[in-house]
Amino acid sequence: MNATRKLFGTDGVRGVANIYPMTAEVALQLGRALAYVIKTSPGKDRIVVGKDTRLSGYLLEYAITAGICSMGVDVLLLGPLPTPGIAFITSSMRADAAVVISASHNPYQDNGIKFFSGDGFKLPDEIEAHIEKLMTDPDVDEARPTATEIGQAFRIDDARGRYVSFLKSTFPKNLELDGLRIVVDCAHGATYKVAPEVLSELGAEIIPIGVRPNGKNINLKCGSTHPEVMAKLVTRHRADLGIAFDGDGDRVIMVDHQGQIVDGDHILAICAQDLHRRSKLRRKTVVGTVMSNLGLEVALKDLGCRLVRTSVGDRYVVEAMLQGGYNLGGEQSGHLLFLDHTTTGDGVISALQLLSVMIREEKPLADLARVMTTFPQILINLRVKERRDLMSVPGARQALQTAEKRLGDRGRLLVRYSGTEPLLRIMVEGDNTQEIEHVAQDLAQTLEKQLS
Repeated sequence: MNATRKLFGTDGVRGVANIYPMTAEVALQLGRALAYVIKTSPGKDRIVVGKDTRLSGYLLEYAITAGICSMGVDVLLLGPLPTPGIAFITSSMRADAAVVISASHNPYQDNGIKFFSGDGFKLPDEIEAHIEKLMTDPDVDEARPTATEIGQAFRIDDARGRYVSFLKSTFPKNLELDGLRIVVDCAHGATYKVAPEVLSELGAEIIPIGVRPNGKNINLKCGSTHPEVMAKLVTRHRADLGIAFDGDGDRVIMVDHQGQIVDGDHILAICAQDLHRRSKLRRKTVVGTVMSNLGLEVALKDLGCRLVRTSVGDRYVVEAMLQGGYNLGGEQSGHLLFLDHTTTGDGVISALQLLSVMIREEKPLADLARVMTTFPQILINLRVKERRDLMSVPGARQALQTAEKRLGDRGRLLVRYSGTEPLLRIMVEGDNTQEIEHVAQDLAQTLEKQLS
């Protein structure tokens, strides 16, 4: 079914704003097709629409709203709110679906559109493929209502307050954050009001940065993709830790009091150990991806647990979690899933779960992070014009085989195309930093020549 999806990648439709496919015209068509899919009765259905803080959010928000209303479906407008907050509001208000307008960790010039079902989970691949097909289906045009049957748009003014209350409810009632000093980097994105409110109301002293969005500074040298900014402030202010979110708030990266980065794999290891000790890690299993560091797998094995790997993309992590009955999973990037609390990656919830471990164990983050030792890992991104099958390119195929032979059983190689950007990602992992650097650079140079 993936082959039939041309617009949708691993996380919705992405691109440069106001250039195909991120245009008002496409947004209108997507809204119309989504509304056509969810419309189940003569009565009015409802679709939630939310966004991050990008300048182009207005353009796409109004266009997709017009498309939805043109099919006789009402729109509930949330304005800027983290992606997981939009999913939560959709479920709590019993809406039929949701639209999130965001390009997550990408720069402000980009934007994206992704869909959630009424239960707060992302739509499966086959429904996205169906929506694509309907965008040019004449039957959809003929189904447009008139007069009083046209949809309306309503703004939900208390959405942030509802979400903040929900977030606080996921933190253990017998614990508090009093005495903790935390640097909080909101990436000038969708968490810029939510995260400081939640952490402050739970008792922490916070030093907020990245909380002045202007439409053009989202993710700009800040947030989870640039945690070094936060790390410097943590040491300067002698804070206990730092927490950085990405533009739409579904990822989190942390640093300890020494400014050392604690990524998604480490957070998973820490929380897995805590849940396992309290007999709350379902089936003693954590779900990761092919990009999860080998150190996570080793750490879990030492705990008597296991790691299940999926393709890259939180939708595939969630799919495996639901199928296997697991409650903890995520990605090295900090896109983590605590299915006991939420239906999608939520940076604030992930941070709160780790903070609860710190308070419960009475240990600093640096001590907790020792549960896992990171294996050296080299990541190289090559920009490509088209996604050619590497196995059909003789020189590329031979280069991959040579790299794997050099690594042997002491390392791991993963080469894949990005699902959201025109990039070929090369990951080499092993126990010898110098060796994997040579393997990665040699492979990258060869592939760049073969694919140019």
